[in-house]
Amino acid sequence: MTSPALEARNLFKSYDEGQIEALRGVDLSIVTGEYVAITGPSGSGKSTLLHMLGGLDSPTTGEVRFRNVILGSAIDLDTYRSRNVGFIFQAFHLMPTLRAIENVQVPMLALKPCSFDRAARARDLLKEMGLENRMEQYPNQLSAGERQRVAIARALANNPDILLADEPTGNLDSVNSGKIMEILIGIQQKRGMTLIVVTHENEIAHAAARQVRIRDGKVEA
Repeated sequence: MTSPALEARNLFKSYDEGQIEALRGVDLSIVTGEYVAITGPSGSGKSTLLHMLGGLDSPTTGEVRFRNVILGSAIDLDTYRSRNVGFIFQAFHLMPTLRAIENVQVPMLALKPCSFDRAARARDLLKEMGLENRMEQYPNQLSAGERQRVAIARALANNPDILLADEPTGNLDSVNSGKIMEILIGIQQKRGMTLIVVTHENEIAHAAARQVRIRDGKVEA
């Protein structure tokens, strides 16, 4: 039986001294190599759950486990994020003063000592994204679709086990949205990665092996 990559156990997350409850008792198990789409209305807690799974934030109560190890307790969150998780965001979050090839190298700086040539790996990843002729461009010289492909290359820099994408096509037109999802699904299948995508888009959700719907901070049955 395939083991879980990630487990959320009775997750609660509140803000403003408990006045806002973003998550209310979420239980979720995600199998290694699975493609899961997290869906639900705005404000339902989708992104909050993704942040918990990625170690970007900690739950108020409950726990997240990676390979049955508790995040933030038995494993340091910084180590977990730098070695095991790749992040892709709607707004790209590229550094404007760095060229594409330099942006891709940023996550590698956290690995000390670095066991590979950072520039060579960045070039290989950008070529894989079809950006071999755009490596020296700054983000403002790239189209939205190209920027998201740079962001995907950056997310893969440290060869993570898990790829988390928060509305990865939210700033793209339909043509580029389709291309980005083809790339993500291809990566997931080729590398056997666990892919978790938060999305409002039905086509993206329906392409996933499983959909998890969140409403009012809870997983709908």
